[in-house]
Amino acid sequence: MKDTNRIATQKIIETIPTHPPLAKEGREDFRMNDKGFTLLEIIVVVFILSLLAAIVAPRIIGRTDEARIAEAKVQIKNFETALKLFKLDNGFYPDTEQGLESLVEKPSSGQIPQKYRDGGYLEQRRIPLDPWGNPYLYVSPGIYGDFDIISYGADGKEGGDEKDADIENWNIQ
Repeated sequence: MKDTNRIATQKIIETIPTHPPLAKEGREDFRMNDKGFTLLEIIVVVFILSLLAAIVAPRIIGRTDEARIAEAKVQIKNFETALKLFKLDNGFYPDTEQGLESLVEKPSSGQIPQKYRDGGYLEQRRIPLDPWGNPYLYVSPGIYGDFDIISYGADGKEGGDEKDADIENWNIQ
């Protein structure tokens, strides 16, 4: 019985066709059809990409100044809110000497607040610079209100137009 099983198995093996591995044939065919890109195709792609960059880049670059101006306005509004909370707790605004630093650290000179909030009045616990890396100007009492907060814009100097224009809390809508 063992011999009949062995003979049957041998007959089955003999009927299985033997072929060369398909991988070799596939690789040979692939090498024969591998052409790559032509120089003309590459030039067309580079031209299209440069055309898109020429259209899109000015729109993106022009928006950075607008974004910085908007960020300065938001920061000034945050200072205003924090100063109003300071006044609600203590009954007065910090003076010019105490500055915006009084929003993150209890003043030790001038009029000392009696009900200063633990942790200060700003979440960041620091006074950020304006988007151009310059400190904000704080004056209290202010000329235009209880306090004035000013960013001198991109040039860091008083006055200016467009991106160099001053951003003042009394002129923010």
